[in-house]
Amino acid sequence: MSDPREAPSEPVQRRRMIVALSLTAALVAVAAVVVGAVTGAEGGESAEATTRSTPNSADPSSVPSGEATASATPRPAPSAAPAATPVGFDKTARSLDDPMSIWVVVNRDRPLNPEDFVPPDLVSVPVAHSWEPELRQEASDAVVAMFQAAANEAGFFLASNSAYRSYSTQVDLYGDGSDPTTAPPGRSEHQTGLGIDIGTERGCTFECMEDSAEGQWLRDNAYRFGFLLRYPADKVDVTGYPHEAWHYRYIGVDLATEMHNTGSTTLEEFFGLPAAPQR
Repeated sequence: MSDPREAPSEPVQRRRMIVALSLTAALVAVAAVVVGAVTGAEGGESAEATTRSTPNSADPSSVPSGEATASATPRPAPSAAPAATPVGFDKTARSLDDPMSIWVVVNRDRPLNPEDFVPPDLVSVPVAHSWEPELRQEASDAVVAMFQAAANEAGFFLASNSAYRSYSTQVDLYGDGSDPTTAPPGRSEHQTGLGIDIGTERGCTFECMEDSAEGQWLRDNAYRFGFLLRYPADKVDVTGYPHEAWHYRYIGVDLATEMHNTGSTTLEEFFGLPAAPQR
């Protein structure tokens, strides 16, 4: 009977050696794969870092995709909002021909239609006066406000010398037409119920208003209340009438202010109408 501690036979030893060598080769192969993967990853990160730090400006592909896109298509600056277009004064807002319009233009060439027009909204104007004045309601309210402002702001006490005049009254005043300051019937601003001759309570009337402090106050402030000095001294060839420092015409605050701000002094010029003929 053989001893169990006896060395294995030669064939058995050969088989054991082959198995051991096979296991060793497999382990070596696995280790090589693991080491290669780790090395490759580290090398890739190093190359990417190098690319980011020193891009090739001549080769857009060498710049990371996010940076290349930003360089090729820069974000536009926010555009400014379009400037608002100023709205000009609307010269067509009211009629220049309708006798009920506060913009109606009346002169020797532009009669009222009808010529015997009577404003339907005439009222007595509660101000100091030589003859009891009547005006259209809107104009009356404006006169009251203007006279009160003259008293409050400057201590001036204004008065009405003449306001609304009917067609028949104008016939009597016009007579043979020898007075160049008197309009023909049907062509007088007084007949519109929007015109007024202004003096003072102290007795300054007509020509006196040219050099008086009250007259100067009116020239400076009448537009604030919607009034226009209708017959300026330097526009006789436009209005057709001699200068009247006392005659004011109600046209509304919007139009009076626009004319004041633009330096326009006659309705004919402001609206591009032909000059009125003189007598």
